[in-house]
Amino acid sequence: MTERKGTFKVEFLKDIEKDVQAKWDELKIFEIDAPEDGSKGTSEEKYLVTFPYPYMNGRLHLGHTFTISKCEFAVGFQRLKGKKCLFPFGFHVSGMPIKACADKIAREMKMFGNPPVFPVEEETVPAVVEREEFVIKDKSKGKKSKATAKQGAGKYQWQIMQSLGMVDEEIAKFGSTDHWLEYFPPLCMADCKRMGLHVDWRRSFITTDVSPFYDSFVRWQFIRLKERNKIKFGKRYTIFSPLDGQPCMDHDRASGEGIGPQEYILVKMEVVGEMMGKLAKLKGEKVFLVAATLRPETMYGQTNCWVRPDMKYVAVRLKNKEVWVCTARAARNMAYQGFMAKEEVVDTVMELVGQDIMGLALSAPLTQYKTIYTLPMLTIKEDKGTGVVTSVPSDSPDDWAALRDLINKQPLREKFGVTDAMVLPFQPVPIIDIPGYGDLAAVTVVDQLKIQSQNDKDKLADAKEMVYLKGFYEGVMVVGDHKGKSVQDAKPLIRTELLSAGLAEVYKEPEKKVVSRSGEECVVSLCDQWYIDYGEEQWRNLTQQAVDQLNTFSDEVRKNFNSTLDWLKEHACSRTYGLGSKLPWDESWLIESLSDSTIYMSYYTVAHLLQGGTLTGTGSNELAITADQMTPEVWDYILLAGPAPKTSISKAALDKMKREFEYWYPLDLRVSGKDLVPNHLSYAVYNHVAMWPDSKDKWIQGIRANGHLLLNSEKMAKSTGNFMTLSDAIDAFSADGMRLALADSGDSVEDANFVSGTADAGILRLYTLVEWVKEVLADKSLREGEDNFHDKVFSNELNLKLTQTADNYEKLLFKEALKSGFFELQGARDKYRELCGDAGMSRSLVLRYLEVQAIMLSPICPHVCEHVWSLLGKEGSILNTAWPVAEEVDMMVIRQSEYLMEATRDFRLKLKNISNVKPKKGAAPAPVAPPTHATVYVAKSYPAWQCLVLDTLREMYKGDKDVVVDNKAVSLEMGKKTELKKFMKKVMPFVAFMKEKVAVSGLSCLDTSLPWDEMKVLSSNISYIVTSLGLEGVDLALSSELGEKGEECRPGAPIVSFRTEPSVTLQLTNNQPHTGLFSVACPILQGDTVRNITKRLVRMERNVKDGSSVSLYRWTDPVLGPRTMPDLKTPLAGLTQIMENESFSIDLEKNLVKLEGLMLEKGLIFRIEQQAAISA
Repeated sequence: MTERKGTFKVEFLKDIEKDVQAKWDELKIFEIDAPEDGSKGTSEEKYLVTFPYPYMNGRLHLGHTFTISKCEFAVGFQRLKGKKCLFPFGFHVSGMPIKACADKIAREMKMFGNPPVFPVEEETVPAVVEREEFVIKDKSKGKKSKATAKQGAGKYQWQIMQSLGMVDEEIAKFGSTDHWLEYFPPLCMADCKRMGLHVDWRRSFITTDVSPFYDSFVRWQFIRLKERNKIKFGKRYTIFSPLDGQPCMDHDRASGEGIGPQEYILVKMEVVGEMMGKLAKLKGEKVFLVAATLRPETMYGQTNCWVRPDMKYVAVRLKNKEVWVCTARAARNMAYQGFMAKEEVVDTVMELVGQDIMGLALSAPLTQYKTIYTLPMLTIKEDKGTGVVTSVPSDSPDDWAALRDLINKQPLREKFGVTDAMVLPFQPVPIIDIPGYGDLAAVTVVDQLKIQSQNDKDKLADAKEMVYLKGFYEGVMVVGDHKGKSVQDAKPLIRTELLSAGLAEVYKEPEKKVVSRSGEECVVSLCDQWYIDYGEEQWRNLTQQAVDQLNTFSDEVRKNFNSTLDWLKEHACSRTYGLGSKLPWDESWLIESLSDSTIYMSYYTVAHLLQGGTLTGTGSNELAITADQMTPEVWDYILLAGPAPKTSISKAALDKMKREFEYWYPLDLRVSGKDLVPNHLSYAVYNHVAMWPDSKDKWIQGIRANGHLLLNSEKMAKSTGNFMTLSDAIDAFSADGMRLALADSGDSVEDANFVSGTADAGILRLYTLVEWVKEVLADKSLREGEDNFHDKVFSNELNLKLTQTADNYEKLLFKEALKSGFFELQGARDKYRELCGDAGMSRSLVLRYLEVQAIMLSPICPHVCEHVWSLLGKEGSILNTAWPVAEEVDMMVIRQSEYLMEATRDFRLKLKNISNVKPKKGAAPAPVAPPTHATVYVAKSYPAWQCLVLDTLREMYKGDKDVVVDNKAVSLEMGKKTELKKFMKKVMPFVAFMKEKVAVSGLSCLDTSLPWDEMKVLSSNISYIVTSLGLEGVDLALSSELGEKGEECRPGAPIVSFRTEPSVTLQLTNNQPHTGLFSVACPILQGDTVRNITKRLVRMERNVKDGSSVSLYRWTDPVLGPRTMPDLKTPLAGLTQIMENESFSIDLEKNLVKLEGLMLEKGLIFRIEQQAAISA
C-alpha cells in the first residue's frame, strides 16, 4: 500500500464516526424487540440476518469483515424499507483450536521456559516424487485449505502470538483456555462497534458450557435429534487424529480443510517364488504385496508390480496372520481400520527398502500371466497409497513408458538386478476399448504425444488425463466375465467380486495430507463414534425441498448445495478433546464444533432475555430465569410450539420468549463464505428440517455465499505480510472509507478484491460530499422557480437511480448499488451542474438530491450520511427514515439528455480532428485558424429509400432483435423493391450499419424518426453546446439544406460543419495589482458586444472564472490616454466603461477595431470587479 501524503481527511471522517456512534448509543438505535401484541413477523414486516459467529482465536480480519459487510448492507437497506431488522452477533469458541493452542503454549513454557527460548533448527527441503494414481474427482468437494494463511509466521504457538503484537507477559496467560474466552470476544465486539455494525449486542454470547443458557439450548437440540433417529452410534470411517485420540473435523485442522477419506481397493499379490535376503525369514508364511488402486477393472491387464528401489517399506503382520508389505504410512492407516490384531498398533515384522523386494515372483488376481514380477519405478510417491503399484501398460501411460524403458534398456535392468525373463516376455494386454484410442489406449496416446521415456512428466500427465477420463466415461470391457459392458457398469461388479473372493480389501486414507491443530498428521480410522446420519433418504428428500425453496442469490451456489446433497453422508458429531457442550446422554463425549452451530440462529431470538448483558449469561437476567430451569420441555414450548411445560418459570416469561421466537423466525438471510456450503451451511439446512419438519415457515429463507477476499489482488496471508485486520483497516481508511471499498470489492461468488486505492479514493469522495453539502447550503445564488429542461433531466435521472439502487440492494448486489446510487448519481449531478451553467441549479432539486443521496448511501456509509442528515437540518437519525419513493421516470427526457451529450461529444471529437490535421510528410505545418462557429444539421426523417429499408428490416426482425437476419435474404428482399434500384450500392452498407445498431440498442433504432423534436432539444441547449465546443456561436439547420450530402445525417445523429469567422486581434490589459493577470491578445469579431468578449476572455485566460464579473474600458483620450502614467489610487482616471449596448466592428483591410465608429488602436483595459472570480 502506497503511503498516504496526509491523514487530515481520514481523521475528519473518524471524528464524524465517533460523534455519530455516540448518538446511536444514546438512542439505543440497534436494540429491537418483538412487538408486544404477539404478532407473527412476516417477510414484509421483519428481517433477521446472521453471519457465522467467528472463531475467537484472534481478531477479525478483512476477510471476516467482507462477509459481515454483506449482512450489514442488507440490514441497512431493509431498515429503510420500513422493516424491523435484527442483526445479532455471537462468538464461537467450541472445538479444538483454542484448546490445542492453549495446550501448545503451556507445553512450550514447560519445555522451553517462560518466556521460552526455542532451539534454532535448519530448514530441510523434502524430495518431491511424482508417481500418483489419477483420480476422477467429485469437484463439488474440492476446497483449498486456509491454514497457511491463518497461521502466519512462526513454528511455535508462542511465536504466532508474538506476530499478533503481543508481549510475553500477555502470551503466558493464553496457556489457559479461559483467557482466550475472556480476551478476544470483547476485542471483536469493540472492532465491530467501530465499524458501526447494526448489531443488537444484548443478544451476544459465547458458545460451550461456560455459557449455561446456550449449553442448555445445544443439549436440548441433540436430545431431540437423537429421539428423531438423526443421531446414531457405530463404526464409521473418519479423519482421525491419533495424538488427540478423536475424529478431526474441518475446524480442528491446521491444514487439510475439506479433505475426506479416499477409498482404495487393496489388490493382494501373493509372493510365490523363493524369498531371498531379508524375506527369507518369512519362508513358509503367506506374504502379500498390497497395491492400492482406484481401478479394479484394469486388473485383467497386469504385467508386473512396481516398487521404488530407495523407498522404505515395512512387512506387517495382520490379525489373520498374513504378512503384508507396504509403506509405514499405509500400515499406520491400516492399524486404525481393523486390519491389525491390536487396534491402533502396527505389528511390524521387519523394515525393508524397495530393492529388498525387487524381482519377487507374484501371483496377481485376474491377470492372464500366471506369474508377474516386481520391477523398479522411480516416480512412486510415499504420501499416496501403499508404495506398491500394479502395472497395467495397456491403459496407463506411466506404466507403459516405464515398462518400455526396461524392455529397451538392458543397463537399466542390470542396475536394479532385474533379469530379462522378468521383463521381456510381458507385453500390454488389451482390456478396454476406448473410442479413438483402441484397446491399447496407453500405447496409442504415448506414441501420439511422442513420449520418449518415463521422465517426460508433463506429457505423461496429459496422456493420463486423456486416457483415464475417456476410458471411464466411454470405455468398454473386452476381456473377462464382463466383456461388452461399459467401464462404469463393470467397475463396481469387478470390485465386489475381488472383495468377495478375498483377493482384495477395502482401504481408506485421507485424500490429501491432513494435519490436526495438535500438529500431527491424521489417518483414516474406522472408529466407534456418534454421528449425524446426513444422507438418510427421507431426511435428504425433505432437505432437498428446503434447498429448492431457498433463495441462494446465485445459480452456482444452488448447484453447490444440490451437489453436496448428492454426496453428503454421515458426519461425526462427537469428540473427546477440546471445548464445547457435552452429549446429554454420554458426557464423556463433547459435541463437535460443526454440529453445535446449525440452528443457533434461533437462540438469538431469546438470548437478550437470558444472557443478562454478559457473554456467558452467568449473571442475572430480566426474567429472573436460571439455566437449570431451561429444560427440554421449556425449549419445546418456546421453539417448537410444544405444550405448556411443568416449570417454575412464569407464564408471562415463557410467552415473552415464545413471542420473540415466533416473531423473528425464520432466518431471512444467512451470509457466509462459499467454502462453507459443503459443510456448515448444508448442515444448517439439514438441521432446520430435522427440528421443524412440519413447519416449512421455520426453514432458512435465504443464504448468500461469497468468495474469499483478496487484498490488492493478492491472497491475504500473515505469512506474506499481505494481511489486514478489521481494526487496521478502520485505522487506515476510517469505517466508512473501508465499508465503501468493501462494497466495491465484488458481488459474485468468485474471489473479491479489496483495493487500498479504492478505499483512499472513497475517503476523498466522502470528504468532498460533506464539503459540497456545506457549500450548497451556504449558496444563496441557487435558482428558484419553474423547472427547466436540465432540471427535468436530473430529476428523472435521480428517480431512475433510486429505482435501480433499490433493486440492487434487494438482490444483495452492493457493488452495483454503490455504482448506481453513488458513483453514477454523482456523475449525473456533475453533468447537471455543468449544463446549468450561468443560470445555476434549482435549489429545491439540489436539496432533494442531497436528501436522496444521503439515504441511498446510508446502508454502506452510515456515519457520513448521518452527518449529512444533520447538516440538512433533519431530526432524528437517518437510519429511522424511509427509503424515498421514486416518481415515475420519464425515459424520453433522459434519452433526450443522452442524445444531447452524445451529439456534443461527437462534435468535440470532430473539432479535435480538425485542429489536429497532420501536414504531409516533409511539409511544414500550415497555420490553421481555429473554428469560431459551427452549423449543426438535423434530419427530421431518413430519406425515402432509407425509410423503405428500415421498414423492410423491421418486418424481417419480427419484433425480436435476436433474430438472425441473413444478408442474402435481405439482399433478395431489397432487390424486389423497385424504389431502391438506383440506390442498391448504398443499400447493403446501410443495412450492415443498422444491424449493428440493432444489436447494441434494440429495434427502436429502426424507427424512421425520433419521438421528440430534435431541433428543439438542441436549440434549448445551444449555450451549452457553444460553451462545450469553445466557439463563438452555433447555428441550427435542417439536413435538407445540404442536398445529397445530407443523407449522412440521420434522426438522432446530427452532423456538424465548422467555420472560422474573420477577426482582428486586440490587446486586453488588466490594470489591477496582485491579480496575476496581465495582457491577453483577444480576437474581435464583427458585431461583438462586451458579453461576447468577456466570455471569450474566460475561455482564453484560465484565471478568469466568471465573465459577468469582467468590465471593459477604453481610454477616453485614445491618443494621450495610453501614454499617461497610471495611478493606482485612481485606476479609472482617463478611462470610459464600455456599455453592454455598444458594439464592435472590424476593418479587415486595415486590421483595425472600432467601437461605435471610434478607433481602438491601443487596445482595451479589463477589470475584475469580484475578486472571488480569480483563482488563487
